[in-house]
Amino acid sequence: MSNTFLEGVHTPVTEETTAHDVPVTGRVPAELNGRYLRIGPNPLGLEDPESYHWFMGDGMVHGVRLRDGRAEWYRNRWVRSRRVATELGEPWPDGPALDGFDMAPNTNVIGHAGRTFALIEGGFRPYELSHDLGTVGPCDFGGTLKGGYTAHTKKDPATGELHAIAYYFGWEHLQYTVLSASGVVTRSVEIPVSDSPMVHDLALTEKYVIVYDLPVTFSMQLAADGAGLPYAWNDAHPARIGLLPRTGDASEVRWIGIEPCWVFHTMNAYDDGDRIVLDLAKFPSFLRDGRLEGNPPPVLDRWTIDPAAGTLVQQTLDDRSQEFPRVDERLTSLPHRYGYTVTSESSPGDLVGEGLLKRDYRTGRTDTRLFPAGSAVGEAVFVPSAPDAAEDDGYLMALAYDTERAATDLVIISAQDFTGDPVAVVHLPVRVPSGFHGNWLPDN
Repeated sequence: MSNTFLEGVHTPVTEETTAHDVPVTGRVPAELNGRYLRIGPNPLGLEDPESYHWFMGDGMVHGVRLRDGRAEWYRNRWVRSRRVATELGEPWPDGPALDGFDMAPNTNVIGHAGRTFALIEGGFRPYELSHDLGTVGPCDFGGTLKGGYTAHTKKDPATGELHAIAYYFGWEHLQYTVLSASGVVTRSVEIPVSDSPMVHDLALTEKYVIVYDLPVTFSMQLAADGAGLPYAWNDAHPARIGLLPRTGDASEVRWIGIEPCWVFHTMNAYDDGDRIVLDLAKFPSFLRDGRLEGNPPPVLDRWTIDPAAGTLVQQTLDDRSQEFPRVDERLTSLPHRYGYTVTSESSPGDLVGEGLLKRDYRTGRTDTRLFPAGSAVGEAVFVPSAPDAAEDDGYLMALAYDTERAATDLVIISAQDFTGDPVAVVHLPVRVPSGFHGNWLPDN
């Protein structure tokens, strides 16, 4: 029996590569000094490929170092969890992993407090990485993190703090935390929930933390059956959105019931007078019977919330299949004009795309940038041309597979010339399997 997530664009790479002076077509903007990092599952030493679940593969980080108009290096490295280190015949770096609950993070890679972290959710802890993607070890932020962390943080541009919501099948609550700009947890709130829901993301405004409590929950049956990921759609679990005041405690969460749906990713949210505007990618349902295949396609929604009335109005703005929404993250929790998503028009519901979309929320216009078939284009990260540049004055970075070279490119696009020729294409020496999230970590 074959496994879709070990074949084609998902096929794991088997070696770690280091390449210097990576060739470039075009011109890398001189102001781009830093690292583009992307992470994803790349299983090592699989015992049972048939039961492999894409979300549970050992994490591998891919990085491109840009400086002074050059692509200085490309590296790919497995995150050395205890199991991965053993498979590679290396000593485990050790650190504050939860006893018996350790995994090589595979979902997101971020920079914070001058450090680099690989992230995953579901009760696992982050791993800290070195500048050149070596594994430092598991991290609990100086002993301040209780339990695991999340794959999705939201950075407050005003304070530099990271906001996060973690879940774990053994808890009867979600854990909201605030990580200071210096990298220690300064606030923690336990929010009671039932059924152990999966919570992949959150939303943040200047007034509220927005909590998703949706019908994908822990399944004891799937766990007993040995499923790689024991979570599934649960028709009996009511869908709701929680509004936690930024300085409030669990008793102050205001819950609003909504039609059943699933949300992986928030684009952005902000306060609009007494209301909240929340932009996101919405699946009508997800993980039915625990299956990744066959899900209805995600669409672009705008939800308008009235906290005083306890109401939420859902509006689909674009019914084309799209996911991995991003904005200029300097505007997290603030009004935004532009948003960027990955489209999968030829394979609706697939998490692998072949195009990018740019939406202008002021005019309602959406521009489409298509890539060649089989490109498996990834999430587009916006990088401003300067710290004080206007919104959309900057670049979009995304990985795309070049079928002619049988290797992957880092494509750099002018956000203001979204459908024009790329500013630069960095030709990586290897193929990067389809994965999850990437970010730009500037030198400063």
